[in-house]
Amino acid sequence: MTRPQISIQLRTFMQDDPGSWQFLLDQARAADVAGIDRLVVSDHVAYGENLEAYADPRKGGSAGGKQPTDADGQWLEPLTFLTAVGALTTNIRLGTAVLIAALRRPVVLAKTAATIDVLTGGRLELGVGVGWQKEEYDAAGLDFDARGRLLDHTIEVCQELWRSPVANYSSPELEFSRIHQMPKPRQAGGVPIWISGTINARVIRRLAAYGAGWIPWGPDGADLVNAIPRLREAVTAAGGDPGFQVQGHAVAVRDDSGALDLRATFEASAPLVEAGVTDLRVPVAAPAGYEAALDQYAEVVSAFRLTFG
Repeated sequence: MTRPQISIQLRTFMQDDPGSWQFLLDQARAADVAGIDRLVVSDHVAYGENLEAYADPRKGGSAGGKQPTDADGQWLEPLTFLTAVGALTTNIRLGTAVLIAALRRPVVLAKTAATIDVLTGGRLELGVGVGWQKEEYDAAGLDFDARGRLLDHTIEVCQELWRSPVANYSSPELEFSRIHQMPKPRQAGGVPIWISGTINARVIRRLAAYGAGWIPWGPDGADLVNAIPRLREAVTAAGGDPGFQVQGHAVAVRDDSGALDLRATFEASAPLVEAGVTDLRVPVAAPAGYEAALDQYAEVVSAFRLTFG
């Protein structure tokens, strides 16, 4: 069993304005020093008022799911936040889970991501998805019904600009030739792209064509032991590399007081790792303050290493 990496998600959103977001930067620094491998944040650029759509899988939502804030909740822009975190950290990888990438103009997203990657020494990863909210696409002047193709287009343009000394691109959406964009990302092949979604033809094709990793969603995320080999086989059949990374949520085990039992949690999560999870997301809520967060994360990393080496 290959040792997985350990990751956390910082909640870069709150219902009410906290006045200061310094606690998140403290948590990020603490996670870096403690040895957490990866930190990810989520994305929304605007909200409509039909939040019930999040519970509709047909629109990209999660059955029975509920948004953590109302339409006036406070949400930090993820790439801006990761830029700040990158300046304060040294080793931890920085990711999105997920970035609604198609809401950004591809040439600008490519430049932004490359800049973050250069400034952080090659630590950026982009987990991308189509989102679930029509109003967000409306506000960006984009066709929600074309969101799948818009995501593909965005990834295609970014990877062409990251990988080619002189970029050329032609599609129904955009055409350009002999375009120069520097600097390139520090990571060979450009910033790694993690594809979010259930196992379906679109996700299989994206992983085969563009993806370095999979962020499971929906029922497949709840059955990774069976889903991972099925997806690897499908990606191979589609001409892709079956060695992509896989994110999985740790199986949370709590003690009688409701606190997370770390050793039991990691032991319960071992079957996920054996099935192919390479990035184990731990649902730990660190306290405010750098020292307190460092103690919490150090305890998590210690228990993780005892289980997985």
